[in-house]
Amino acid sequence: MVRSQSTRGLTIGRLAEACGVGVETVRYYQRRGLMPPAGGHLGVRRYDAEALRRLRFIRSAQAAGFTLDEIDQLLRLDADRDQLQVREMALARLAILDKKVEALMAAREELVRLTEECRATKGQGPCVILQALTH
Repeated sequence: MVRSQSTRGLTIGRLAEACGVGVETVRYYQRRGLMPPAGGHLGVRRYDAEALRRLRFIRSAQAAGFTLDEIDQLLRLDADRDQLQVREMALARLAILDKKVEALMAAREELVRLTEECRATKGQGPCVILQALTH
């Protein structure tokens, strides 16, 4: 009798592929304690649906801007009992992201200004972009 892939579980390669990460990323998450080690017998390690759900959670949390340390905390919280703590973590992360967005917008504005200044020089004289980055 041939069992389906879902019954047997996923290899680390299939698990990684299903979540758009590399095998070494899964192993790194395991070393950090974010992912459980694979189960299995006879030397064949397989990951179950819970491991797939957990890896997807980690990736989604990263996409939302959470750090791996914060994700570790989130994984330990309960969806029913710890809503306030999760909200506080999300608000703190949002404040950090807002500051990063502000800094990126300022950097973008400066780069736009420098490229416009560079265009105005028409390649004559020293590079204004390199001069600005030097100072």
